[in-house]
Amino acid sequence: MAVALGLDAFSMCLGIGMMRLGFRQMAAIGLCNGLFHILMPLTGIILGQVIGDVVGHLALSIGGILLILFGIHMVYSSLFSAAAPSQWLNTTGVGLLLCSISVSMDSFSVGLSLGLFSVNTWLAIVLFGVSGLVLTVLGLILGRYVGDWIGQYSEAVGGVILFTIGLKFLF
Repeated sequence: MAVALGLDAFSMCLGIGMMRLGFRQMAAIGLCNGLFHILMPLTGIILGQVIGDVVGHLALSIGGILLILFGIHMVYSSLFSAAAPSQWLNTTGVGLLLCSISVSMDSFSVGLSLGLFSVNTWLAIVLFGVSGLVLTVLGLILGRYVGDWIGQYSEAVGGVILFTIGLKFLF
């Protein structure tokens, strides 16, 4: 289950990696995604034990909307903006947090479900975090190489990937 949840981070970071981020940016994104893949299911497990699975659908919808907005922004800035492609993603601020939260929303909803069952909470969240971190970094690295093949439109392609993942979350 942890790998399946980390695949959303991988897909998202495949798109973001096309922006040719530096090592520090990749490390920050990887660590933040890994952290949120720990915090979100932990929060979900705790809330799941309290309120059930009603909030789970809302969490996926919020994550989907955020990814759609990120995707639209990437496509727009790639095609119509003179600004550097990676300026929208501030690896020390709100951009990084929103990105990490949006991709870990599914971990939150899974945590809600797990909260209804007796699971080893600590093992589950460690596996979620490690999977999120590893798959994030793999996506960023592979995205960098895919971006080299696609050329100047790589950010737009990355935006379309994020947009598509967001739609998947909503529908």
